[in-house]
Amino acid sequence: MKTIGRNIIEESNRINMERNQNKLVSEQFVLYVAVSIFAIFIGSQITEGFLLVPHWKAISAGDFYAYYSEFGPSIGQFYTVLTIVAALIPIALVVYCKYIGSKASQPAMISSLFAVLFIACFYVYFKGTNELFYEAALNDADLKKELVIWSSWHWGRVLIECLSLIFLIRSAIQLRNKNT
Repeated sequence: MKTIGRNIIEESNRINMERNQNKLVSEQFVLYVAVSIFAIFIGSQITEGFLLVPHWKAISAGDFYAYYSEFGPSIGQFYTVLTIVAALIPIALVVYCKYIGSKASQPAMISSLFAVLFIACFYVYFKGTNELFYEAALNDADLKKELVIWSSWHWGRVLIECLSLIFLIRSAIQLRNKNT
């Protein structure tokens, strides 16, 4: 009878260990995917800065406005979705860390603050300027000047996004180390 009871306890312990291991693997997978999505977002922003912006600066105002009227809406949709998803990742991580009582919530909170900042950049500068581009409101010289300013804002935002990613990774590492 003692053997049966011991076997039941051992089997129960084994099942609990498997569940904990599965939870750990699932958590690590979700963190990996979240960090990867955020990194893809930053990669797309860097690509925009190195490929699109120099192209925009090199063409005439008429060609830019034709390009922007044709491709601006799809570029805007692409970045809107990716930006929202990227910004929600550290915020969701804060909620999760608070829920499980992890100190990894501290770097996740800092990452979230940077995420709020890169969203704020859109409303402070990009929204109005992009609207000017849609309206074809600037002459050739003013457009060239504005694209230089736009580029500076863009690279500043990329820096903020990189800082957000660094703290997101720090939080993910703290979560992983807590579980290993």
